[in-house]
Amino acid sequence: MPCLLLKGKGLVKTEKFKNERYVGDPINAVRIFNQKEVDELVLFDIDSTNKQTPINFSLLEQIASECFMPICYGGGVKTMADFRKLFYMGIEKVSVSSLLFEKPDIIKEAVSVYGSQSIVATLDVKQSRFRKKYVVCTHSSKNKIKMSPVEAAQYASDLGVGEIILNTVHRDGTWSGFDSNLVKQVVDSVNIPVVAAGGAGSLDDIKSVVDDAHASAVAIGSMAVFQSKDMGVLIKFPSHSELSQILI
Repeated sequence: MPCLLLKGKGLVKTEKFKNERYVGDPINAVRIFNQKEVDELVLFDIDSTNKQTPINFSLLEQIASECFMPICYGGGVKTMADFRKLFYMGIEKVSVSSLLFEKPDIIKEAVSVYGSQSIVATLDVKQSRFRKKYVVCTHSSKNKIKMSPVEAAQYASDLGVGEIILNTVHRDGTWSGFDSNLVKQVVDSVNIPVVAAGGAGSLDDIKSVVDDAHASAVAIGSMAVFQSKDMGVLIKFPSHSELSQILI
């Protein structure tokens, strides 16, 4: 599934959550993905949590009205009113990150009201350069959580979320492949689907993280918005035939 980063009214792509590069208009991107018959779209507003800006409900409503596929949205969700408004406008899944650790009771209430299948936990994980230790973060990797990725995944699962997006900061935008070791650790620790995100650079990377690390699904960022590494913007997505050949 494409994983798009919303900043203001436009889309950007990052590398290791830094070096933002503008990649286009979200409505235009959605229309192209409609034509590509994409199964699901992940959309993160990277300013709503970091800069405490309000959720741009009007833009999200435009995106949802254009989108033929289910949308998973994350960014700035703080209250039950936010969940209610997002679901009312047609968002199928709401992703939460910092809220998991700041207000777990709201997560439990949202699960109770809307069902676990509608609530997704996004865990941002980075690996320290020297000690190679995995660290769970929030607020675009600025704030550290005192849990290992496995502990955080089990914690989120215990709150009742129906899915985990495992976003590896140290692989984000690098085209270097997924951190399959990390993905497998998390997959083996919970009984809910785990979506691998961060690092996809080829169809072989997708096949590897599914076959070897048993990810339930894969989110791609750079591969969905650039022609190839270090080249220009091109909204694209692997064809069904390409995916069926590697995921049999």
